[in-house]
Amino acid sequence: MILKKIIYASLLLLSSFSIFSQNTDKQKHTLSGTITDSKSNETLIAVNVLIPELQVGVMTNEYGFYSITLPEGKYKIQITSVGYGTIEQTIDLNKNTKKNFELTANENVLKEVVVTSAKTEANIRKPEMSVNKLSISAIKKMPVVMGEVDVIKSILFLPGVTNAGEGQSGFNVRGGGADQNLILLDEAMIFNSSHVFGFFSVFNPDAIKDLKLYKGGIPSKYGGRVSSVLDIYQKDGNSNEFHMNGGVGLITSRILAEGPIVKDKGSFLIGGRASYAHLFLKLANNDNSAYFYDLNTKLNYKLNDNNNLYLSGYFGRDIFSLNETFANTYGNATLNLRWNHLYNSKLFSNLSAIFSDYYYGLTLDFLGFNWDSGIRNFNLKYDFKYYLSNNIKLNFGVNSTYYDFNPGTIKPSGTNSGVNFKQLEKKYALENGIYLEAEQVLTDKLAVNYGVRYSFFNRLGNSTVNLYTNNQPVAYDADLKIYEKAKPIGTTSYKKNETISNFDNLEPRISVAYELNKDQSVKASYNRMVQYLQLISNTNSPTPLDVWTPSDNYIKPQIADQVALGYFKNFKENVYTLELESFYKKIKNRMDYIDGADIVANEAIEQVILNGEMRSFGLEMLLRKNSGKFNGWISYTLSKSQQRTPGRTPEEIGINNGEWYRSAYDKLHNLAVTANYTMSDKWNFGGNFTFQSGQPVTYPNGQYIYQGITIPSYGERNGNSLPIYHHLDVSATYTPKPFKKKGWQSEWVFSIYNLYNRKNAASISFRENEETGTNEAVRLSIFGVIPSVSYNFKF
Repeated sequence: MILKKIIYASLLLLSSFSIFSQNTDKQKHTLSGTITDSKSNETLIAVNVLIPELQVGVMTNEYGFYSITLPEGKYKIQITSVGYGTIEQTIDLNKNTKKNFELTANENVLKEVVVTSAKTEANIRKPEMSVNKLSISAIKKMPVVMGEVDVIKSILFLPGVTNAGEGQSGFNVRGGGADQNLILLDEAMIFNSSHVFGFFSVFNPDAIKDLKLYKGGIPSKYGGRVSSVLDIYQKDGNSNEFHMNGGVGLITSRILAEGPIVKDKGSFLIGGRASYAHLFLKLANNDNSAYFYDLNTKLNYKLNDNNNLYLSGYFGRDIFSLNETFANTYGNATLNLRWNHLYNSKLFSNLSAIFSDYYYGLTLDFLGFNWDSGIRNFNLKYDFKYYLSNNIKLNFGVNSTYYDFNPGTIKPSGTNSGVNFKQLEKKYALENGIYLEAEQVLTDKLAVNYGVRYSFFNRLGNSTVNLYTNNQPVAYDADLKIYEKAKPIGTTSYKKNETISNFDNLEPRISVAYELNKDQSVKASYNRMVQYLQLISNTNSPTPLDVWTPSDNYIKPQIADQVALGYFKNFKENVYTLELESFYKKIKNRMDYIDGADIVANEAIEQVILNGEMRSFGLEMLLRKNSGKFNGWISYTLSKSQQRTPGRTPEEIGINNGEWYRSAYDKLHNLAVTANYTMSDKWNFGGNFTFQSGQPVTYPNGQYIYQGITIPSYGERNGNSLPIYHHLDVSATYTPKPFKKKGWQSEWVFSIYNLYNRKNAASISFRENEETGTNEAVRLSIFGVIPSVSYNFKF
């Protein structure tokens, strides 16, 4: 049945393609090529190729390729990109022509770049909304904790993006959970984006080329998560000449090398990063340790004008140990082999074979056993972009991902261990997708992006599945009004690769932009997203111990519908940009846990899970100053995020009496201010200010004594909040020789995190005062004021 659907969808896709292809105007010719950085030969993303007299243009794709079809004639062409000088050339187009361009970086402009969406005029016209892009130069100028540049922490200053608090991993988008974000590094899935339990992200900024955050209006090529997509691409490497750069900080250092394999044809990139604060503990005769390291690599080779090969990889590990009796090791590993092929001047393709692995291990010598768990996947995807005409571009493709879940492996450690080997039952799944999307300009003022993704998911054996009365793994005690585990009434065994359960969904997407005038527009979008993987966790932010599980007979896939409406305006010749967006998102089958749920090493996790629903809505504002010595942005979000799990029958009370309650990611107010000031060629100053509503929590509202034991009672779930969260960070960057462009170049970065020493609450616990006997609340704070200094260099 599934095979028939794949064939049918493919025939529809191919027939649409052939119909469009037959309408090609023979009097028109296509100008195409690749745009690169003149110094490094790095391909450039989102470069504008403009024909002013026809008022048409196109942007380069993720691999620097562009294609534009024009009537035969002579034209002036403009090539523009933020941070680069503009190229203007006259081209006599009398046949299909391939023309490559090299852009030269403008160092002065580069210093002023902060948030961009390619070009501000394109923001007005393009039917793209709820999308933010941060330049790497902007990220490196932001003050951060302990002086370590952090990609994940940087996106927290964008509207609609928060996290669970200081020292917490992951990020939340428009009221969604961190597990609902699809994080891609060179197309490979990253399942845990943090080092040292959330203090740092896994992304080395020196190796990053481009990043884009989709919060809504998500393109059809993406699937598998319901809140957002963070798409990050690594640099290709310099194919012109060898270079190195790096940095030394108080607790971390990094180094990156890049250069040609064959000049102008192939290049390599390799970068490493490590922390070493644990070495100071050793000097103090402290046996505890906590550190991380990671490695980024990339190779690329140009076979000919129509074919390019890329091989990229990432490997990272965190190690945390206590007195050599407890050790925790976890991290990601990815590998991606890509083939870019240009079929003709209008049809571009990319074939990728991707491996991704997330590993989590515990060494518990004092208990006599070791614990391993993780998830790995193998992904094959083929994407096409067809430049049908200047007004219509098609994106289409297929992908297939095989998942291998390891919930846990228990191994005895040492010869005297009394623990036996045990393998929690592994789980397997296959997720497939096919998509077709069109970018179309309907009139001079109206543009639309519309498409559909068809996804289908199979939970596979080798497995044994529990059977329950009325197919309900969670039982309800009507007398005590509580949920509890149901007892299995039998089991069913499935052979290897036999289908246990399957799901399929159509995921329509559409975005519309109407240009009011050249400086302002209104936009609207709708998208449906489906998530077949679920994260089993009892914390508000991801931890290494969290376990991923596939949808099955009892755990249903999450289905999200989101609508958004926006107003976009440029001021004073694009010096200022205003973006206003409102959104409403509703998610079906959001997992909720019964009270007292045990989720660690639970082989029947369905016995503690109920399927509920989630909704979030809000208003976002982003005001940017895009150029000048003083630049930056102000973002503000007013939003609500709620969850509800009603009873399955009229007799059941559900969770929280079946009423809507604040989700763990609800923050009513979120204000972020980022500023950058270039005082001179040698000195640059930056500052960040964050103000957020407190994280939802559940406090006890009373207590009672039972058999001499004091037991707290609780009210509405997440009915309370931690104190308001805010802090101010500042930085200063000193470049001793700003005009030196060859040889050793360096800069010093001085920063202070949390300038006024705000003691933000990571949690609040309650205890009895030993002296007075009264109850008291205790605030746990992670960071106070943290000064830092780092030295960056390149040659």
